[in-house]
Amino acid sequence: MNGALNLGEVFGKVMELQQRLAETQQALGNRTVTVETGGGIVRVTANGLQRIVRIEVDPDAFRSEDQDMLEDLIVAGVNKALEEAARMAREEMQKAAGTLLPPGLDIDLSALGL
Repeated sequence: MNGALNLGEVFGKVMELQQRLAETQQALGNRTVTVETGGGIVRVTANGLQRIVRIEVDPDAFRSEDQDMLEDLIVAGVNKALEEAARMAREEMQKAAGTLLPPGLDIDLSALGL
């Protein structure tokens, strides 16, 4: 076709891309990241869907008189875990999309909410 746009092929690629992104998003629910704050006093685990799935607090921290510090460590841990989960999800979605896109065509996945 000498470089002419083949709409059938483009549509097929779009459908394949949509399927691959859906599969990747589903798989992200099973992948996790864990971060620590306060030198390991608080550990927060988030999945690739950016949901907190576990918070662990060193039992000695509950004996501390500094409740404000513990609360700050939990907030910092949650924020850090969500940032790491978002980074992981972005990278995985870009990998999934990148294998199907024609050379030279980049899609900003953030515009798709990814």
